[in-house]
Amino acid sequence: MPTHTENRVMPYTARQIYDLVADVLRYPEFIPWISAARIRSVTPHPDGTQVMQADLVVSFKAFREKFGSIVVLNEQARRIDIDYLDGPFRHLRSRWEMRDVEGGCEVRFFVDFEFRNMILQKLIGVVFNEAMQRIVRAFERRAEELYGTRAEGV
Repeated sequence: MPTHTENRVMPYTARQIYDLVADVLRYPEFIPWISAARIRSVTPHPDGTQVMQADLVVSFKAFREKFGSIVVLNEQARRIDIDYLDGPFRHLRSRWEMRDVEGGCEVRFFVDFEFRNMILQKLIGVVFNEAMQRIVRAFERRAEELYGTRAEGV
């Protein structure tokens, strides 16, 4: 069961990074191996959160799989929790947390997953940390494209 945690301070506001991560439909534009995204539904809850059901298609060489997830968007807390719904995983859980700090925001990212297929699980185990670092760098590059090298008000 690979897990990965990243903590970064970025020169953007927590709101900017939250908006970037919450914009699931744009993932195919900048995240490696994500070839398609679809929102099944978004349901607002009385506590101020929104629960989104989303599908992502992961494509890598001959491998192409769709998986569904439940995304809990908590704008007030600047937190996004993702849980597995359906697809090739035994389980998938990830979390993004953002908070404003002097000079920008602190971003925490965590992911834990396991494929049902043991061959895929062994294959990803070899490149897992590198793949997760590439994904985090893709979010950093996207933030720079959208917001410049220094966020307004930071």
